[in-house]
Amino acid sequence: MNKLLTVSPSPHEYSKESTKKLMYGVVIALAPAMLATIWFFGWAAILVTSVSVISCVIIRKEPSVSDGSAIVTGLLLAFCLPTNLPIGLVVLGALVAIGVGKMTFGGLGNNPFNPALIGRVFLFLSFPVQMTTWPVPRGFKTSFTDAITGATPLSILNENYDKVPVQNIMTNPELAMPDYQQLFWGNTGGSLGEIAAFALLIGLGYMLIRKIITWHIPLSILLTVTVFTGILWFANPESNADPLYHLMTGGLLLGAIFMATDYVTSPMSNKGMIIYGVGIGIITILIRRFGAYPEGVQFAILIMNAFTPLINTYLKPSRFGEEVRNG
Repeated sequence: MNKLLTVSPSPHEYSKESTKKLMYGVVIALAPAMLATIWFFGWAAILVTSVSVISCVIIRKEPSVSDGSAIVTGLLLAFCLPTNLPIGLVVLGALVAIGVGKMTFGGLGNNPFNPALIGRVFLFLSFPVQMTTWPVPRGFKTSFTDAITGATPLSILNENYDKVPVQNIMTNPELAMPDYQQLFWGNTGGSLGEIAAFALLIGLGYMLIRKIITWHIPLSILLTVTVFTGILWFANPESNADPLYHLMTGGLLLGAIFMATDYVTSPMSNKGMIIYGVGIGIITILIRRFGAYPEGVQFAILIMNAFTPLINTYLKPSRFGEEVRNG
């Protein structure tokens, strides 16, 4: 009888951790942020998240259901969406995320791009009005089709950069820019994952302690953004927001902690992860500050996803059993 050797996708490394254990670890890490979004957006947040997760699970079926990867994709997609997005578009985003972003390439372990971001970018480019209409957080008073909307901090900055000094933008009561405390606790408009910086940082701490991810990617992204925006701010504080404001606005924390660290689409070596993270940080700020879109992290991650195979080629981890020579 012929026996076939099945080779699974790389990386090939023995570990006591299973895919299921790691995926559900990510779900647990997302729980604080999920609770925060429910607090600020109420039933609307529950509905969008439930539809996204259920749609991803139904579309993918086994084995991605039992291993938790479809649930993670559904959660991350929901975190990229406004809570007043029509349910049909949420389902469409899940279809693209799983059907195009994952199954087209052969399923878990084969997709070159983050599936949730594929679904998010598709919706953003196809339905820009619906994807950029942000409900004001009003807790359980927030309706599923809330007509009370407001701009995100990044969109306000982007629209006014060349009109008035940044300090005036921050202090203008008519623009209603959130302060650092509001950004930290999450009382600001945006997608589910753009609020509650503290909750996302709790998730980061959990995943680092559990060794679900390493520090290389999130820290390199956040440090790069800090340095880049710091240079711009010191050079011209009237036209640029300070680094802390950039760190706590938009989807930067969500992207750095949960999106960019995806095992399949990020580099395998530590040096590769740092290069990957630096690239994401630079591209994010270039788009935010000089591009047409107020947010850039989603595009930055997808661009660096495309460079991951190249990074892996030139920065390969040491082979098992290979002798490391000094000098």
